[in-house]
Amino acid sequence: MTETMRPKFWETLPLEALTHNEWEALCDGCGKCCLNKLEFEDTGEVAFTRLACQLLDGETCRCKNYENRRDFVPDCVQVTPERLPNIVYWLPRTCAYRRLHEGKPLLDWHPLISGTTQSVHDARISVQGWTLPETSVPTENWEDYLIEETP
Repeated sequence: MTETMRPKFWETLPLEALTHNEWEALCDGCGKCCLNKLEFEDTGEVAFTRLACQLLDGETCRCKNYENRRDFVPDCVQVTPERLPNIVYWLPRTCAYRRLHEGKPLLDWHPLISGTTQSVHDARISVQGWTLPETSVPTENWEDYLIEETP
């Protein structure tokens, strides 16, 4: 039996009350959470690189093996309602999970608003077409691949 989603659930329900399918539908498919990040100890700042997880499909901006990703990437951070408060700083500012946690609305290009998954790419929010595989650059050189996160 397929679970149906409640209308505009993101506007009416707290994150903790979402069903599994509703929670997953919040992901806009931008792929930014799959970018490798550097956290600077002295400032706590998180900087994004253009180096993507080995499982990220750079064209679809989706995980190539989402259900089994932790078998291949053991330190993959799973975003859950319970973990969100502790990892929200690590998510991009455009992320639906972060925005809703911070009491902000979804943006117009979000697929739940636009009705199409293509809107995140058309709005140039996704990482589509510009990432490099993390394995192509030694870890000590990741600082050379820092990017500015788009607001």
